[in-house]
Amino acid sequence: MSNEANEHSRVAIVTGGARGIGAAVAKRLAADGNAVAIFDLTTDAAADTVAEIERDGGVAKAYGVDVSEEQQVVDAVAKVAEEVGGPVIVVNNAGLLRDNLIFKMSVADWDTVMAVHLRGAFLTTREAQKYMVENRFGRVINLSSTSALGNRGQVNYSAAKAGMQGFTKTLAIELGKFGVTANAIAPGLIETEMTKQTAERMRVPYEDFIAAAISQIPVARPGKPEDIAATASFLASDEAGFVSGQVIYVAGGPQD
Repeated sequence: MSNEANEHSRVAIVTGGARGIGAAVAKRLAADGNAVAIFDLTTDAAADTVAEIERDGGVAKAYGVDVSEEQQVVDAVAKVAEEVGGPVIVVNNAGLLRDNLIFKMSVADWDTVMAVHLRGAFLTTREAQKYMVENRFGRVINLSSTSALGNRGQVNYSAAKAGMQGFTKTLAIELGKFGVTANAIAPGLIETEMTKQTAERMRVPYEDFIAAAISQIPVARPGKPEDIAATASFLASDEAGFVSGQVIYVAGGPQD
């Protein structure tokens, strides 16, 4: 990681950046010229993503962080500021599934999903916003989901993703006067490991699961992590400075 790259780059934090959508977003933001700090549970988990970014000439560094743990987030954001630079772009992507019908759902499954999605986004944004305010520039990009509109077997995940939308709109109101925008991306069906987990939970072969989903998508294809990364790239850019408090459904068609 060269000092020259640091001097000429904005610094972005991408949580859950080791794989899937997070990895695609991290790579795209790095390709756009940003230095990227990848938060995941271990540095080893993000090693491949970091290596790919560096191989392509970008700047990236991995941090082992449980985003639901306050002190870990406080320490990690401070380390990013010291080692890479003050973060002015945050992509709150970290997430997990603990799917079940409500009568089978444990309190632990509810709390775990809320902690990673909502508390994680809150803690990371709270720690990073001071650098955004200081620089009079900031971009907060939160990952919601079409599940925010309701999805059988995901009462915890749906509630968390709906919460991300309210969180986003309030950040936009509070931080706008400091040159900070906040927006949410709500993906539809995206081909990731998490999607495979959903198919397994439903005991449906993955190919059949995808085919059934495609039949309901107007553009007649599943989404790719790169589709979300392209939207994040725009929202992180200077050109998106008048777009704030929005929930953008990237789902291949309109959503209710």
